[in-house]
Amino acid sequence: MDYRDKFIVQPGQRLRLNNIDPSYKGHHETPDGAAAETERYRPKLTRLQSLLYAEKRHSVLIVLQALDAGGKDGTINHVFATFNPQGARVVGFKKPTNAELAHDFLWRIHPHVPAKGEIVIFNRSHYEDVLITRVHKLIDKAAWTARYERICEFEKGLADSGTTVLKFFLHLSKDEQLSRFGERLEDPAHNWKISDTDYAERALWDDYIAAFEDALTVR
Repeated sequence: MDYRDKFIVQPGQRLRLNNIDPSYKGHHETPDGAAAETERYRPKLTRLQSLLYAEKRHSVLIVLQALDAGGKDGTINHVFATFNPQGARVVGFKKPTNAELAHDFLWRIHPHVPAKGEIVIFNRSHYEDVLITRVHKLIDKAAWTARYERICEFEKGLADSGTTVLKFFLHLSKDEQLSRFGERLEDPAHNWKISDTDYAERALWDDYIAAFEDALTVR
């Protein structure tokens, strides 16, 4: 079996994150080994982006979701920095504004989807509205269940219009998250990224895992 098959959720498969080892490294023994392979693929990514941009027939949406300290920013910096910014951009989604809350939950997402020939990377995404809202009980089960359906319809509409949607969940353990929090606190360049709220959210770890498992289950 191709090792990549370990990370693809098949249609109808009920994902259990506790059954997946978040420390799995594949054939990479060291970070340097993984970095070297990333470098080998950079020219290919650059070439494919140029073709996508020149043809202007299709687009790519890359969705990154993870628990806090899961590595979204690092992935963007180390993997996607190879893209030409004229045809690629990163969009981050934070707590909705009052104006956004006055509309349906996908209203704030639509303006940021990629145009023909463009690559867009979502650092967090429309899935936040079936994760945080569910875990913090801001909406009931009927509401977040309906939102799953709306998301499927939204992504199908993107695919029908020529957008390839690539979705990635960056998995880490609870212990690894705590370790990364500590590293951030000690690093003057990154300690602004950590707050008391991040630690408080750890008490809801199991609830977040259950919400992610539902979100990752292919319908």
